[in-house]
Amino acid sequence: MVVVEMVVVVVVVEMVLVVELEVVVVLVLVVVVVVVAVVVVVVLEVVVVVVVVVVVEVVVIVVVIEVVVVVVVAVLVVVVVVVVVVVVVVVVVVVVVVVVVVVEVVVVVVVVVVVVVVVVVVVEVAAAAAAVVVVVVVVVVVVEVVVVAVVVVVLVAVVVAVVVVVVVKVVVIVVVVVVVVGVEAVVVVVVVVVVVVVVVVVVVVEVVVVVVVLEVVVVAVVVVVLEVVDVAVVVVVVEVAAAVEVVVVVVV
Repeated sequence: MVVVEMVVVVVVVEMVLVVELEVVVVLVLVVVVVVVAVVVVVVLEVVVVVVVVVVVEVVVIVVVIEVVVVVVVAVLVVVVVVVVVVVVVVVVVVVVVVVVVVVEVVVVVVVVVVVVVVVVVVVEVAAAAAAVVVVVVVVVVVVEVVVVAVVVVVLVAVVVAVVVVVVVKVVVIVVVVVVVVGVEAVVVVVVVVVVVVVVVVVVVVEVVVVVVVLEVVVVAVVVVVLEVVDVAVVVVVVEVAAAVEVVVVVVV
């Protein structure tokens, strides 16, 4: 019985030991599994962190590249806009300069043409005025000469008529005196008649001389007035031309 009990005890002990060993093995396995799982989780976390870091770095690099591209594009756009603006400004300035030069040339040409036309017209007007003045002077002189000639002819005719009348009267008186009084009275009458005739002739000659002198003075005054008018016209023409030139210079 004792042997059986010892065997039973040994068996039980062995069974207990086996069970304990199994439990220990299971625990060890569980611990190993847990440790492995923890290690795997840690490794996975590390891998995830690394992946996340790599992804973040890639994203950052992409963002930086995009920012650089945007900045470069913006700079290029600004440069292109500046170049276009500069080109447009240069073209506008060149066009404005060309237009100003063309306008100045046109203005100068127009002013020169106007000055030439005005000078030609002024010269023609001055020449026409001078010709008219000369013609008027010639006509006035001719008219004055004709008037003087007519006056002289009329005065001569009057003198001749007076002389004829006086001679006729003297002849009649002489005949009457000869018939009535005699030779002495005839001599006295002849002397008186001669004196009267001389006085009449002297008076007539003085009148003719005064008339001729007055005519000459009138002609001289007319000529002087016409010459003064001619000079005044020329002076006015010259002043107008000078004023036109001054205006043209100011405009230019």
